[in-house]
Amino acid sequence: MATTFSYVALEASGKKKTGYIDASSREAAEAAITAEGRFVLELKEQAARAGNVANKSHGGEAKRKGKASRSDIALFSRRMADLSEAGLPLDRVLQVVAEQSESAMLADVAEHALEEVRTGKPVSEALQAYPKLFPEVYTQTLRAGESSGQFPEVAGRLAEFQEKEVARRSQIVSALIYPAILTATAVFVIIFLLTFVVPRLSGIFKDLGNDLPFTTKLLLMMTSFLTDNGLMIIISIGVIIFGYKAYTRTDRGALVRDSFFLRAPVLGPVVRKSTVSRFARVLGTLVYGGVPILEAIELSGLAAGNRLFRVSAEQVKNEVREGRSIHESMRDAGAFPPVLTHMVAIGEETGDLPKMLNRVSDSMDFEVDNGMRRLTAMVEPLIVLGMGVFVGFVVISVLLPIFAAQDLVK
Repeated sequence: MATTFSYVALEASGKKKTGYIDASSREAAEAAITAEGRFVLELKEQAARAGNVANKSHGGEAKRKGKASRSDIALFSRRMADLSEAGLPLDRVLQVVAEQSESAMLADVAEHALEEVRTGKPVSEALQAYPKLFPEVYTQTLRAGESSGQFPEVAGRLAEFQEKEVARRSQIVSALIYPAILTATAVFVIIFLLTFVVPRLSGIFKDLGNDLPFTTKLLLMMTSFLTDNGLMIIISIGVIIFGYKAYTRTDRGALVRDSFFLRAPVLGPVVRKSTVSRFARVLGTLVYGGVPILEAIELSGLAAGNRLFRVSAEQVKNEVREGRSIHESMRDAGAFPPVLTHMVAIGEETGDLPKMLNRVSDSMDFEVDNGMRRLTAMVEPLIVLGMGVFVGFVVISVLLPIFAAQDLVK
């Protein structure tokens, strides 16, 4: 029966390595570690642990449940960065993170990653098994940090990036809550008037004959169309939504959609600046972590969340591979604004590209904040005005024939 041993070993590079190994005896464990090119400094038997590891390994898939929000993952990264910066070995870091995590799913992920790390795998490879939680941008950045010996710094950059993303999404959601409520209320009021109130008055209008005001006739036509074709309207809306989603899943459809949002009036500049900010921050994080520049450009394009930027990033990557500078390739790609290309040029000249990219991202975030405030300040009164105009139209359409009938009676 195999026994689990914990060990502290010295690698050929001079770095200390901690981990766990299963072996039939102490001598066999020491021989296995030495065969990997490490010098054993400390070896301890962990007899009580073997059964627990097996149980966790077999029960992990069943236990992995619940949800992990973006804020949970950001907190996971922040704790991992802070603990590793404090000098804790990575297996101990994951153990503490698993114990402190408020998300059951992330606690389970940390426990399984801990088992992988204790068998000798790097943290990046252990987390790579969960691509929905930790995308390729995340794991590749961690891998570069591990290779360069800057894991705490790189993990800190990742945590900062995720925290900013969470704050940005929270701000957008908060800004859209009131307009969304107004829109829903307006739609409900319109549907209620057309399907419940006006049909009950149609009998009165019929008694008045065909000599009705144009607004009243238009209102009756709208009500009749809505009540007679309600099911067909709902089905048509469903078909349109399904067709839109199916089309935007294709490369061409996604490119058309994302290009439209970038060029849309009022909304377009906000979307473009937000996309540029995300691209610049991801690229800065990857370059700082030591990810090769070609891979960093490609991953940044994928992380930007816009197909046009993905295509442009692929073009930049190909041109940089051929020997062109990054800023020249970005300038010719067309999707990147001048402020980004100029700052990248400065970063290439000074050798501090991550710093310049983060400055661009911070500047764009500030402009996005202002743009969102202006957008919501513009949308809210427009919704209220639109709802007021329609309600006024209904009231006038109902009252005009009644006033006309009263005049005839007199």
